[in-house]
Amino acid sequence: MDIRIKALSVHLLTATGAVLSMFAMLAAVEEKWSLMFLWLVVALIVDGVDGPLARRYDVGRNWPNYDGVLMDLIVDYLTYVFIPAYALFKSGLLSGWTGWFAIIVICYGSVIYFADTRMKTKDKSFSGFPACWNMVVLVLFALAPSQTTILIVVTGLTIAMFLNLKFIHPTRTKRWINISLPVALAWVVFAGWAALRNFEEGSLAHWGLVATSLYLCLAGIAQQIVPQRVKRIS
Repeated sequence: MDIRIKALSVHLLTATGAVLSMFAMLAAVEEKWSLMFLWLVVALIVDGVDGPLARRYDVGRNWPNYDGVLMDLIVDYLTYVFIPAYALFKSGLLSGWTGWFAIIVICYGSVIYFADTRMKTKDKSFSGFPACWNMVVLVLFALAPSQTTILIVVTGLTIAMFLNLKFIHPTRTKRWINISLPVALAWVVFAGWAALRNFEEGSLAHWGLVATSLYLCLAGIAQQIVPQRVKRIS
């Protein structure tokens, strides 16, 4: 197959995220939360696959008519931010002013973060929390913590978007990638499993989701604390 066709195919794959986000939104409107998260997990898988394919087939050179980065950002805002924020607001996990506060800070802070040209570090990690609210809200659905805890998490992560804190990219941050990539894949499995079981408390999916989420959230900060050894050439 011609490489230009392969590059176009990657763009078309990225664009399917918009359709998946609509499916997720329709499920959210009907308050079918498990189905909504399943669609968001599928969208997350597509997002994880299209990036490596885009680099492999150099889509910017081989099919420059479409801006893959812009397309990806549009889809990511829908699936990472907009729909999860709506779900958090409508689910009943937050009530009264707390729900309004959450959707305002999530949507407002995230759109500013997405437009920040400094969001990527030299090692392809993220500078600041990368607005992965789809993952955060899914874990909140699974744990169903108190409103106070949810507000602390939402506020803390919103502030963390604009702090000099490192968050790994599971497929692009080379340091610890032999751990990070399997953990990220395990997170996807646990997330889908937990959604299928309607976030049943105490299940293996439940605790696996918690463990993998903690690693993905804290690994980058740990890398900042633990300096990387420089190999000396003898």
